[in-house]
Amino acid sequence: MKFPVEKLPNIEFKLNEPLSKYTFTKTGGPADILAFPKSREELVKIVDTARVNKVPITIIGNASNLIIKDGGIRGIVIILPNLHKVEVSETKVTAEAGATIINTTIAAQKAGLTGIEFAAGIPGSVGGAVFMNAGAYGGEIEDVFESAEVLLPDGQIVTLTHDDMNFSYRHSTVQDDGGIVISATFALKRGNKEMIQEEMDRLNELRRSKQPLEYPSCGSVFKRPKGHFTGPLIIKAGLQGKIIGGAQVSMKHAGFIVNIKHATATDYLNLIHLIQKTIKEKFDVELQTEVRIIGEEKK
Repeated sequence: MKFPVEKLPNIEFKLNEPLSKYTFTKTGGPADILAFPKSREELVKIVDTARVNKVPITIIGNASNLIIKDGGIRGIVIILPNLHKVEVSETKVTAEAGATIINTTIAAQKAGLTGIEFAAGIPGSVGGAVFMNAGAYGGEIEDVFESAEVLLPDGQIVTLTHDDMNFSYRHSTVQDDGGIVISATFALKRGNKEMIQEEMDRLNELRRSKQPLEYPSCGSVFKRPKGHFTGPLIIKAGLQGKIIGGAQVSMKHAGFIVNIKHATATDYLNLIHLIQKTIKEKFDVELQTEVRIIGEEKK
């Protein structure tokens, strides 16, 4: 398995690059090859070259709700911070996959468009938010999603509508078919700029007051189990503040695991497994991870 970077001389690549530099947890092993396409054309070239050479591809988005194991990722990893354009047309906002959801909500507010305020503090990229059907404070991406341009594994670029995406809780069809979101369009409504900003400010203050933003973390670790709230379950189990290695169940919000002292991805995973085991034993509740876990164990 060899990816011929020399045949794509104008594209930025880094070899054996530590992914801890890019994840919100500040953990993760190396990527064999990390690519930074500057345009959709470069993205297509990378994907086509990888397909021809049978090299696996991984997209990591803004790596905000992601744990990459300490052994890293084989093949080619693509990160899209250079694809960050956000455009407004009438009542629609179209953002490239590498744009942050936060900047997308700011563009909507400046245009006097309402509907996406719930996402004002979500730290992920647009591509990742669509991939995960990200949500907060009663709203989800599917509520405002109109369509997305998606690069399929066979090299086709298709437009997927809301119905095509098969959205559900923290799920979309691109998780299943290996597609790469290139851009997404959100359908919003006219609103009052000041009221929109007030709501964004309110939600951001709520986030600051309740979430441990002062530490590296991967955001909300677990999906909400039916009939329960994860944080209170973890508190009742006596696990708030529990530390393994450098990872700790947050004292501010028990649904978060924070990196308090040079944690590894293995520390995170061991703590996650302990929480799952304990909650199952004490309450007969299966906790499923919301955070995406990828990569290989360290050998």
